[in-house]
Amino acid sequence: MTLQAAIGLAIFALTYGLIATERLHKTLAALAGGIAMVLLGIVSQEQAFEEIDFNVIFLLAGMMILAGIIRKTGVFGWIAVRAARFAGGDPYRILVVLSIITAVASAFLDNVTTVVLVGPITLFLAARMGMNPFPFLMSEILASNIGGASTLIGDPPNILIGSAAGLDFGAFLIHMAPLSAVLLGFYLVAARWLFRGQLTADPELRAGLLELNERDMITDPRLLRSSLVVMGLTLAGFLFHGALHLEPATVALTGAVVLMVVARESPEEVLRDVEWPTLFFFIGLFMLVAGVIEIGLIDVVADAIVSLTGGALAGTSLLVLWLSAILSGLIDNIPYTATMIPVVDQLAEGQPNDAIWWALAIGADLGGNATIIGASANVILAGMAEREGHPIGFGKFLRYGLPVTFGTMLIATVYVWLRYLL
Repeated sequence: MTLQAAIGLAIFALTYGLIATERLHKTLAALAGGIAMVLLGIVSQEQAFEEIDFNVIFLLAGMMILAGIIRKTGVFGWIAVRAARFAGGDPYRILVVLSIITAVASAFLDNVTTVVLVGPITLFLAARMGMNPFPFLMSEILASNIGGASTLIGDPPNILIGSAAGLDFGAFLIHMAPLSAVLLGFYLVAARWLFRGQLTADPELRAGLLELNERDMITDPRLLRSSLVVMGLTLAGFLFHGALHLEPATVALTGAVVLMVVARESPEEVLRDVEWPTLFFFIGLFMLVAGVIEIGLIDVVADAIVSLTGGALAGTSLLVLWLSAILSGLIDNIPYTATMIPVVDQLAEGQPNDAIWWALAIGADLGGNATIIGASANVILAGMAEREGHPIGFGKFLRYGLPVTFGTMLIATVYVWLRYLL
């Protein structure tokens, strides 16, 4: 190992250590790590900036602006009251309803967009019931990554994989949706045990929630009508962005600007709703990963896979599956997938089916549930929780995310073996 590689690896390890131990705010740690990679010459400034996926950054910013304006209409409260009534006010049933809504929506929007919209509903419900929102938010994070895995557009890694491997929307639906449905069912059963003792609400507040009239939640009907039209067009843009030759970020920013104009909102006021620490966390993380790529760590991993499996389909698929899950928990699954695609493209050449590609997709999507920095949706909802005074630390997330990830990965391993390797 060269001195440069050793320094880069040390920066990477130190940064993740600071994030994991919460000795430094995750945004500061990620930015410091990324800047250190540049200042110490591990990666050039140009390379570091090129690695920043601004499509992800601007997609998040646009959706945060849209959600911030829509929140003012009271529609999140309306949805929350309807969901609570449907669940009879029972906290566990509410968790199940919100998780299913999140999983299904994540499949057809994307999990980042979904959690931006569902998060405010959850915070409203938890506050009304006098509960800590953590069990609900954590469930939505896990459900969003499980549900998002089921389609081409549901999770950013799938978009990258679909483009590289030539796998279309129908292929993802056929190969991934059945697994996602099974995994969601497994999680919802496990959730009752996982959050035991945390799903109790104040009886008076719970009764008061059920007595609320959902129509009273709507505070600005005119803005709601405008918002629904703009949001509907934005979601349609997400579904057809390929045919329109537009990136999802362009669609999101267009919707945000149009709604700001229609609603006559002050840009200064609207931009206060943007989770800036979250966006800068991703910027720092992308810069950090640029350094990891530059020192050749990913290439070492690829060579190790080939040497361990000899290129055999079964061994390679299962190793890629588990390696992707582990590394996606350490490196956000978007940059991880982007760096692994050339590796998998080489490994999959000449194989009888696409098992290795599906292993990459499954591992990256599910591995994102392991840690708070494993997927974009995790960071978004954690940011919302922190703003409301309920911070979700690295360790707390790990205590819940890791066992769920391990359980879902065991099921996924059986699925991959039975479907592609027998």
